[in-house]
Amino acid sequence: MTDEQPAGTGPQAAPRDPLAATAREPGGPWDVRAFRRDRRHKRLGGVCAGLGQHCDMDPVIFRIGLALLSVTSGLGLVFYGFAWLFVPFEDEEENEARRLLSGRVDGQALTAVLFALVGCGVFLSLLNNGGALTFAAVLALLLAGAGYWSQQRGTTDPDPVAAQAVADAPPEAKAPPVAGAPSWWRDPIVKDGTHDGISGYFWGPEGVTVQYQPDPPHGRIRQREPAAAPRPQQRGPRWIGGSVFLGALLAGGLGTGLTWEEQPLGTSLQAGLALALAVFGIGIALSAFLGRTGVGSIVLAVITAGLLAGSAALPKDISTSWAETEWRPTTAAQVAPQYELGSGIGTLDLTRAGPGKGRTLSTSAEVGAGQVKVIVPKDSTVKLNVEVGIGDIQLPDDPKSDVDITPGKEKSVTLNPPADSKDGGTLELHIEMGIGQVEVSRASS
Repeated sequence: MTDEQPAGTGPQAAPRDPLAATAREPGGPWDVRAFRRDRRHKRLGGVCAGLGQHCDMDPVIFRIGLALLSVTSGLGLVFYGFAWLFVPFEDEEENEARRLLSGRVDGQALTAVLFALVGCGVFLSLLNNGGALTFAAVLALLLAGAGYWSQQRGTTDPDPVAAQAVADAPPEAKAPPVAGAPSWWRDPIVKDGTHDGISGYFWGPEGVTVQYQPDPPHGRIRQREPAAAPRPQQRGPRWIGGSVFLGALLAGGLGTGLTWEEQPLGTSLQAGLALALAVFGIGIALSAFLGRTGVGSIVLAVITAGLLAGSAALPKDISTSWAETEWRPTTAAQVAPQYELGSGIGTLDLTRAGPGKGRTLSTSAEVGAGQVKVIVPKDSTVKLNVEVGIGDIQLPDDPKSDVDITPGKEKSVTLNPPADSKDGGTLELHIEMGIGQVEVSRASS
């Protein structure tokens, strides 16, 4: 036996290339470690343990970092869930997402989907919290930078001569495939690695057993045996998707109904949608043990998370009750510094409340959703500042048919009185509208 032949392989073994072996061994000059989940040191899905092995760091650092990212922005749950779905174990080539799409659904895949959904919901609900998102971004960059530095600190530049020798080496001989190896479709393997001939998943294709009987001897007629009674077909896992949807609908209606009268529209919708999203998440998790919910529940959970993000972006001053309000002060002294309306149509008539010659009067109007109409005095100079989140602004000189609904509109103009009018003072007017239309007109007399 020479040094080029490994012990115990016999004369048919292929010679060992020392350069290729060095490149494949961990810690070698060309060791490229792919990110894989670690089965041996896992606490939940093996993601943090795999990150620690991949970056040569203590996995506790990643566990603490992802926990902080989960609490502050939900990004930790999003990353962990998707890594759990799409990154296989170190001793496997198939990930949980592929098993899920092929119908082999188990608790790990559903838990990973639940993590991703809850993380997306938390992240979308915190879109307006700039401080939390900034902290999460800085922490994510620190974790990524620490992992990259730790991974690169022990690497050395490869020898170009040895690298060329490895590239020119013939491919390593592999053993032929074993005949009759079990397949997950026809002859699946259960989760503990043993084989019992039936599927080890909650639902999926069932195996087909074919039995052969020998032919009767020549010249003898085989008596027909009575047909065996058909075996009762085992029922599959119970479908709980309808119950989950009904529970989410009831939870959403209950959460919105309890806060409808006391909270703004956005807060009330957030309460209902958050409860509905929680029910979807619990239902997807329970389906790993009690039954199956199907892809429809996951799609509905994603839609609910999107609606939750949209409700979080609504202005906080939009109320749940629609009202028509009129403010008609008769003198400048009766003009309030600010007029507010949650949702509805508000009319501010300042026709008889002009500031007067040489005077300045300031006031403002704020409406969450609906329409605000402001009538300014005929002979006053108006310094107007209007801000609209989504909607339209109508000024005295604009045609009524010209309606342009766009987001983020803002105008600052000065409306001068007619040339033949007397000095009626200066009116400073500030108007804020969340969603709706602002209409400013000048009194005729």
